[in-house]
Amino acid sequence: MMATFNFNVGVLGHVDSGKTSLSKALSTVESTASFDKNPQSRERGITLDLGFSSFSVDIPDHLKSSAPQCQKLQYTLVDCPGHASLIRTIIGGAQIIDLMMLVVDITKGMQTQTAECLVIGEITCDHMIVVLNKVDLIPQEKRQAQVEKMKKRMHKTLESTKFRGCPICAVAARPGGPEGDGSEGLGVSELISVLSDNTYLPKRESSGPFIFSVDHCFSIRGQGTVMTGTTLSGCLTVNDSIEIPSMKVTKKVKSIQMFRKPVDSIIQGDRAGICVTQFDPKQLERGLICVPGALPTISGGIVSVEKIGYYKGTVNSKAKFHITSGHETVMGRVTFFGLHEGAPVENGREFDFNLDYVYQEQLLAKSIGAEESGSKHPVQQYAVIEYERPITCPEYCLVIGSKLDTDIHANMCRLAFHGRLLIGFKDTQYQQTILPKVKVYKTKVREGVVERCNDEYTVIGKNLFKKETNIQNFAGLKVALSSGEHGVIEGSFGQSGKVKIRIPEGVKPETYQRYSGGSKKKVSKPEEVPSDHQPIKISLTFKRYMYDPERKMKQT
Repeated sequence: MMATFNFNVGVLGHVDSGKTSLSKALSTVESTASFDKNPQSRERGITLDLGFSSFSVDIPDHLKSSAPQCQKLQYTLVDCPGHASLIRTIIGGAQIIDLMMLVVDITKGMQTQTAECLVIGEITCDHMIVVLNKVDLIPQEKRQAQVEKMKKRMHKTLESTKFRGCPICAVAARPGGPEGDGSEGLGVSELISVLSDNTYLPKRESSGPFIFSVDHCFSIRGQGTVMTGTTLSGCLTVNDSIEIPSMKVTKKVKSIQMFRKPVDSIIQGDRAGICVTQFDPKQLERGLICVPGALPTISGGIVSVEKIGYYKGTVNSKAKFHITSGHETVMGRVTFFGLHEGAPVENGREFDFNLDYVYQEQLLAKSIGAEESGSKHPVQQYAVIEYERPITCPEYCLVIGSKLDTDIHANMCRLAFHGRLLIGFKDTQYQQTILPKVKVYKTKVREGVVERCNDEYTVIGKNLFKKETNIQNFAGLKVALSSGEHGVIEGSFGQSGKVKIRIPEGVKPETYQRYSGGSKKKVSKPEEVPSDHQPIKISLTFKRYMYDPERKMKQT
């Protein structure tokens, strides 16, 4: 293990909550992508892109035994933009962090994007610290009471989340309030202490294919093109080859740096710059690079999904959402389906093409547990996603569905659902080659009535089909009569949509007596019909598999 290990801390929160100021107050080293170097960022006073900076501390005592070869702990701060329209970047940044710092403006409390960042944190991260920023804007005599009040409010907000009981710190990242008390870096050293106490040794795997999330790309005269980013999986060594899969381009790695220090190799979790030659940086703003062949390009996929509770709208099948898969966000159409109650629980990372799945008009609020449904196993929900353009993403990557075109001033969460990519459709003709293997069915019910009995074993039904229906497609399907008999459709009867039904066990005597001929008493109102003279209904229930090209009907 290296003498220094890297720990990625995401700095998330509502726009203008002071995230960048907090990163500046904490950091000693800037990367090329840090602290709002974008001219538009400085002009508008908000972060428009992911920023990265770092600082190092001595290895905390509680980590010395688990990391005996490490003398230093380096914190890499990922400053995620808080502006509503930049949520794609926030989602991308959140996937590379080990711990999240949720920055809250203490004078405003929880705001719309604060809540969205909390949702993203719940999906992507297991550890969080809440930072109540701008305490210097509160008069000193009221400060302590306001801090305690906001801490109680935040603890209550977090009660129903995985971050219940997480640490809450109060700081002034940009000190010098209205009273000009000049308290430099108020609470920052206490925050570093809390951060140190809550740092753990992240699981870093050098095995598996090398995949790297690029967030900035630029050229250095005399050196080449540098791609800065974070290692998502595997390891990379100088002189290895990397692929830019979105462009189908392969390049050799000339050198690697971690915060301006040359290194020979990097592994999962490391923040680094990778230098290659003869590559135009304008061709790659951000995206994924990997060892050649590691990242497929897909046109759609099957995703395990769960609705986000804070999203108030309905999440309907056939609707379009902004789909973030890994680090790419494109529009996609979703179709939801699920395992029926009592079905066996599936492996969370696999999809079984042999099982039947029930089509859902919309995504349910949550999986139905055994206590609610009375079933032995929970219901699992999935979606077929059809992207508007091909994307490149890793297997089993995080997927988030959002309505990013919602009014950014509306006080509502725009994140609708999340899940994991189980199957990627690499074949552009997947609608013909893969989807027919996905057994998603709709239950169809048709109803008609008995018109007459032909004999003791045959009835003629009407209103079950339209005149133009090809009834021969339904031949052999089973039907049930409301009088208790069960029959099989033999075919059409005449040209008006009537159907001939065989009753293998024979028609009941009372049914035959009613429908074998003779006069019927006329009535003027339905309520005057005696119960034993109500029409006998014919019910046809069948499954139709929505991706079956032959549109066949099946019955259990």
